[in-house]
Amino acid sequence: MTAAGVIREGELEKRSDSLFQLWKKKAVVLSKDSLSLFSPEAGKARGGGGKELRFGSIQKVDCVERTGKYVYFTIVTTDRKEIDFRCPGESCWNASITMALIDFQNKRAIEDFKSRQEAADGTCSASC
Repeated sequence: MTAAGVIREGELEKRSDSLFQLWKKKAVVLSKDSLSLFSPEAGKARGGGGKELRFGSIQKVDCVERTGKYVYFTIVTTDRKEIDFRCPGESCWNASITMALIDFQNKRAIEDFKSRQEAADGTCSASC
């Protein structure tokens, strides 16, 4: 990931998949095409150890709820997996992630449309 592609860096809490579902702090890097999660100890060491959620595999940011000082939200993947997060209300991480995801999906839709148009134009000029 290049520094130019980074939209925002900071910290989120992710609910673990374990039986006790504890909240764990994660260092996060939001880029134009993914959300990368790292343990706070590893920081944003780009050498690995983190988990990258690519926007191509994210369906939506869902279930935004504000209780007390936290905003809770869920990232739903294209294979229907739900990943729960929370952040301090004033940090607006859910909005940042949602806007980056929408931007990514819009760009992908435009590219798909253009490639379909080019394919249709190519078909027509070959057979018209």
